[in-house]
Amino acid sequence: MKTRNDSAPLHFFRSDLRPAEWRVSPGLTPYDVALAHMEDRANAIAAGTGEEEIWLVEHPPLYTAGTSSNPRDLVSNQFPVFETGRGGQYTYHGPGQRVAYAMLDLSKRQPDLRAYVAALEAWIIETLGEFSITGERREDRVGVWVKRPDKGPGYEDKIAAIGIRVRKWVSFHGISLNVEPDLSHFSGIVPCGISEQRYGMTSLVDLGLPITMDDADHALRKSFERVFGKMTIV
Repeated sequence: MKTRNDSAPLHFFRSDLRPAEWRVSPGLTPYDVALAHMEDRANAIAAGTGEEEIWLVEHPPLYTAGTSSNPRDLVSNQFPVFETGRGGQYTYHGPGQRVAYAMLDLSKRQPDLRAYVAALEAWIIETLGEFSITGERREDRVGVWVKRPDKGPGYEDKIAAIGIRVRKWVSFHGISLNVEPDLSHFSGIVPCGISEQRYGMTSLVDLGLPITMDDADHALRKSFERVFGKMTIV
């Protein structure tokens, strides 16, 4: 098991940039609506006519397939499956999971994809720290993990996923944090292609914390400012 620690996230804090817009959508956002919005905003940022944006949503139950997805990892099609241009493999989105789409101008922050992923991981780890949860990076497994000694030696659960796409050094897609989703819904896929029994899925509530979505949003916003800088709530 390899951990990854680096100072790359520091390069993404830019006090000289206009604050990114922070937006939270109520209810469940259809996935095709989210894709269309991200495309439009990323194009506007690249053209210099749009501001950076962090958009928080919940989706109805669905699976998404990244560019590295293996069809064998789709165990059941109990929910709609969306092909998407983000990196990574299969993942699940649904009620109780906070998805944060990050549309940022990396050319003005740091044009380095590996460093950007590290910054997203740092954002999640900082957020979990607000609830006294120790989230950790893994060199060979993208996302953020928590150790589960209660399940056995070497057991770890994934609490947050990362999947990005970058075009003209503008990012879209982003992160998903499990607040209180139905964890059984992950059984329809092999999440991120990881099938080893000792690596499972968890959530804030599954870890025994009575966290609401509003609580999670507040922690995400506070932690985002530490890693990426100020934003404007719209």
